[in-house]
Amino acid sequence: MRVFGWGRPRRGAVGWESTRDTYAEALAYLDEFVATRRGVEVYVEPATVVVETSVALVAADGEWTRRRIGSPKAAAAFAKRHSIPVYDTAAVGYPPRMRAWTAQQSAKRRTGQP
Repeated sequence: MRVFGWGRPRRGAVGWESTRDTYAEALAYLDEFVATRRGVEVYVEPATVVVETSVALVAADGEWTRRRIGSPKAAAAFAKRHSIPVYDTAAVGYPPRMRAWTAQQSAKRRTGQP
């Protein structure tokens, strides 16, 4: 019985599944990102109450993507497998090029540029 919206979560609600994609799908996507961009670095984001450990991959031009990875150990293994640097965002933060790329993409959307 649900009281005031409490009870079993709806399918798709946070916490229903451990990840949006399976880890295999996430790793395949991250592998593709590394293979198709140059100068990629891994930024490990710590787990929170709501979200598992995730990684932000940032390319040399600032393009970035984020996926859940499960643990810092899995993030380190991913970086080692691709021979790319890995950083802890809690210690170093995000690179300025990541914010610059995001701002550039927002400006393009506002002006209707492709």
